[in-house]
Amino acid sequence: MKNYLNFETDIKNLEIELDKLKDPYNQDGLSEVDTSKITDLQNEIDKKLKDVYSNLDAWQTTLVARHEDRPKSKFFIDNLFDEFILLSGDRFYGEDKSVICGFGKFNSKSVLVIGQEKGENLDTRIERNFGMMRPEGYRKTIRLMNLANKFKIPIINFVDTPGAYPGVGAEERGQAEAIAKSIECSMQLTVPTLSIIIGEGGSGGAIALASSSKVLMLENAIYSVISPEGCATILWRDPTKTLEAAKAMKLSAKDLLKLEIIDEIIPEPLGGAHRDKDLILDNVRDAIDRNLSKFLTLNEEEILNQRKNKFLNIGRNKGFSTNSAHQDKLTLKQNLLQNLISNIKLNKKLFISTTSILLLLILLTVIF
Repeated sequence: MKNYLNFETDIKNLEIELDKLKDPYNQDGLSEVDTSKITDLQNEIDKKLKDVYSNLDAWQTTLVARHEDRPKSKFFIDNLFDEFILLSGDRFYGEDKSVICGFGKFNSKSVLVIGQEKGENLDTRIERNFGMMRPEGYRKTIRLMNLANKFKIPIINFVDTPGAYPGVGAEERGQAEAIAKSIECSMQLTVPTLSIIIGEGGSGGAIALASSSKVLMLENAIYSVISPEGCATILWRDPTKTLEAAKAMKLSAKDLLKLEIIDEIIPEPLGGAHRDKDLILDNVRDAIDRNLSKFLTLNEEEILNQRKNKFLNIGRNKGFSTNSAHQDKLTLKQNLLQNLISNIKLNKKLFISTTSILLLLILLTVIF
């Protein structure tokens, strides 16, 4: 049974009528298939899908990103990678089933695959904690990212989470520290890393795995610091103002590409990724292959600097700064006195020795 969103009512009615035409023997008064009418109706559905999905607002895009039939990380892992070996545990506390980790082969080359998994039905969603990772999940990914880095194996992340789990137990076990360590680890890797936002990219729970050499997004995915509902509640004290919040946050792939926060948009089939899973698989496979090949000629230092400069330059062209030149590091401007004090602190022993000699010379001059 297909699931429809609230703005797909017309499409739903047309597809119900199409199903009846394709199976006339179960309908009263019909005894043969009307192929011409089926063709016309299919063309009308395609036109309606194109009209609707080419004009989605920010909130409608959010609903598509959360669609329950949308392909999840496990689907991509099962169909894109060969010889996948699942690895579990953080070696500190336990296993977190909201994130799938393991080594596999992509085009006969070893890769580490990390995927936040929401689950396909009620039972698996509860088991996967709806894709909300706990501290042990982030520590598991840190352990495996360091292992992949040691053996020069590229890393591919599938991001799909409403955010990190906000439970008391998670906070007691150091949720914020685990996220921060995951970001730190991601930024220090000397192997190519790709992050693909396939559904929701929510808050620090997403950026912990999206601090990568290349950040890609499916056409109808979202990536934001907070959910539209949460933003509306905080700013307007009204959770119904989700459309205004979604527009203000610029969470769609098109907006984020303009802001240069992401690097590429992966096109989806007409009507969303859930309508043609074979096509979205091909599109994701091509995007991974194309982006990994860009790093074949780079050495470890160049890979590290590329990632560092990518994040340091976010906001410099579209933000308050007018200087858009690439910089290897952020620097703090200091005045002459601050420079003098800094130099004295750095060369404390030399300064004391020089001062002592000057005082001795002055004393000898006074005596003689």
